[in-house]
Amino acid sequence: QVHLVESGGGLVQPGGSLRLSCVVSGTMFSINSMGWYRQAPGKQRELVASITSGGATNYADSVKGRCTIFRDNANNTVYLQITTLKPEDTAVYYCNFRNWYRGTMYNYWGQGTQVTVSS
Repeated sequence: QVHLVESGGGLVQPGGSLRLSCVVSGTMFSINSMGWYRQAPGKQRELVASITSGGATNYADSVKGRCTIFRDNANNTVYLQITTLKPEDTAVYYCNFRNWYRGTMYNYWGQGTQVTVSS
């Protein structure tokens, strides 16, 4: 079993920045990925950024240039740094962890952390 615990959300003014953290515990296979998704009211959950165990990253177009995802493998933690925040970044942000083992993917989610961008 895998557990994810997020932290770092809150109220931020437009133009500000924040860093989200997610600690992953449990069984982690060598091939995995960590990522952040977000879901705004009335919208579908969407990928923000992801990073594989090999270090490859992927970003949504809406956050490219404003967002950095990185991981601390020694502490099984993934971070999401977002700058120049906009009101449209307001959403619940979910940490995601995927394990691959013998051709099967195991998908896990955190409980979510609210990010509100408002003056």
